[in-house]
Amino acid sequence: MGPSPLVAMEVAMPGAAPIGSGEFDRPIRWDWRSARARCLREAQRVLRDPVAAEDAVQEALLRAWRQRDSCRQPDAPLGWMVQITRNEALRRLGRDKRRADHELGDADGQGGRSPWEPDRRIEVLDLRRALADISAEERALLTLRYGADLTQPDIAEMLNMPEGTVKVRLFRARKRIRQAMETPAEAR
Repeated sequence: MGPSPLVAMEVAMPGAAPIGSGEFDRPIRWDWRSARARCLREAQRVLRDPVAAEDAVQEALLRAWRQRDSCRQPDAPLGWMVQITRNEALRRLGRDKRRADHELGDADGQGGRSPWEPDRRIEVLDLRRALADISAEERALLTLRYGADLTQPDIAEMLNMPEGTVKVRLFRARKRIRQAMETPAEAR
């Protein structure tokens, strides 16, 4: 098996690669090695699995390499590369979670009929009703915070809004979910 695309890319262009042309018709050089290190930290933070993080970074940097001409700030591409990595890690996280959920559905060998299952189903239905009662924006914030396990500063950066706004909106969304879960379905 030959070298990975990332290794081949580094061999062809050790450490840096000229990108486009700058204001004075000089090529901009990107430091792919330091970008890889920063992207790896981000992928490990999201995925919490070093092997999966390595795969996500390789895929993300390959995507960045292929789309390097679309970078809006070619003189400072690190934020763009980290965002591509974060998106790839979140995509993998969602895919792995769906796969695990599917596998767990048949894991007990009893067709999902354990003694605690009816209560759990009621809780899930209550949560789904409560999530349906909040806005799409609130659902998205809760998904980023708890589904993707992003921190409030990360969410603020991703959505380009102040961290205080994210905190307040998450607080209000959690409060509305709590109230909806406490209110009987018949009273809604």
